[in-house]
Amino acid sequence: MVETLNNTLSAISSVVWGPFVLIPLLLGTGVYLTIRLGGIQFRTLGRALRHAFFDTSERDNEAGAGDISNYQALTTALAATVGTGNIVGVATAISVGGPGALFWIWVTGLLGMASKYAEAYLGVRFRVTDEKGNQMGGPQIYLKRGIPGPVGSVLAFLFALFAFFASFGIGNLTQANSVAAGMEDTFGISPVLSGVLMFVGVGAVLLGGIQGIGRITSAFVPLMVVLYVVGGIVVLILLAEDIPAALATIFSDAFTGTAAGGGFLGSTIMLAVRYGVARGIFSNESGMGSAAIAAAAARTSHPARQALVSMTQTFIDTIIVVSITGLVIVTSGVWTQGEESAATMTADGFSAGLPGHWGGTIVSVSLIFFAFSTIIGWSYYGERALTSLVGQWASVPYRMLFTVIVFVGAISEIKLAWTFSDLANGLMALPNLIGLLLLSGLVARETREYLRFDPGLNKPAATVREFVDRQEMQWR
Repeated sequence: MVETLNNTLSAISSVVWGPFVLIPLLLGTGVYLTIRLGGIQFRTLGRALRHAFFDTSERDNEAGAGDISNYQALTTALAATVGTGNIVGVATAISVGGPGALFWIWVTGLLGMASKYAEAYLGVRFRVTDEKGNQMGGPQIYLKRGIPGPVGSVLAFLFALFAFFASFGIGNLTQANSVAAGMEDTFGISPVLSGVLMFVGVGAVLLGGIQGIGRITSAFVPLMVVLYVVGGIVVLILLAEDIPAALATIFSDAFTGTAAGGGFLGSTIMLAVRYGVARGIFSNESGMGSAAIAAAAARTSHPARQALVSMTQTFIDTIIVVSITGLVIVTSGVWTQGEESAATMTADGFSAGLPGHWGGTIVSVSLIFFAFSTIIGWSYYGERALTSLVGQWASVPYRMLFTVIVFVGAISEIKLAWTFSDLANGLMALPNLIGLLLLSGLVARETREYLRFDPGLNKPAATVREFVDRQEMQWR
């Protein structure tokens, strides 16, 4: 019965992620928003990174309404996205789609930065205050408030429904299982004990709400990313003579596919595109709308400022972390092992460059932290999706159920959960992408006006508030 259900979900997922539905919509939306926003991800990246990591002007209560700082909103979104997709997901994409899949992951990331900007902008622009006085936003809010009539309401309902289910797939079961597997392989800890430890840890964090999540993620997300990236850079330095050939293979295979041979069954260009785009969005979530939920909680004096900060999350996730994984896998040659070795492929690649057990240990520890942080971030996304559907009363019951499911994921075989996660990701992206296209004019117009007023992102918060009042945005 489980196998039948898995096959059915796989068939549906192959249609959703096929060449006629989500792939052209994702890439097309990214291209369209890149054009409408004047290539904002390229021309403002430096300013956005500076504002995210070095500008403290919006980390106090004078910046505007919000529950956490813009930096904490960024690290919460990073916590939710930097997960197993950055290690196992990339390996799966390359093992099935060939090295060319990494090129399409890059394309998805670069175009996705414009999508991430737009959805974060709308998340802050249309946010509301909930019954407890906290900020609430995301596609489940801006689709309904920004698009008049039944179309917006239906899109908002569908997003919230799919996001709620996705939180137990991409954000819980698959991640908890990865943590338990990593703890067992690296430290010999049984999945049951890992499940208990995660149950306690996740429960303790969720008691603090978004403020607690923000404090935790802002502390350890930078450390876990730096550990993994530095380890990967060391491997690539040691394998430097093989990098030019690896890059040539990546770019050529992106348009020609990989011929069958050796231990690799072969792939076509469509497989490279499909798995590159699918695993790209699994990793950075651009276009899914999830990060807009975290962005809406940020203290910021203007939606554009937080949207630029949120945009850097895709750059860090895909252009930095995913690139490290992909280049190590292709450069070391372990990608030819085939899909059945995807779970250990990244560790094998790191081990090819680092002496002893250092490579495998770095990957295992990183996977544990990446997956646990994703659980924390997605708990907030799922909670906000559910409360938008049924009300604030569901907040505590959801946190309790989510914590229990963490334990279930740690001790279960979850092949079905991975299939379900891919499908849920695609289904929640569909209404959001449609909404981004419909609301792109508002985002482009207000972004142009703001960047003309404050091109350096350095105007004081009080001055920005005066600008907002003059524009009659009716926003705080």
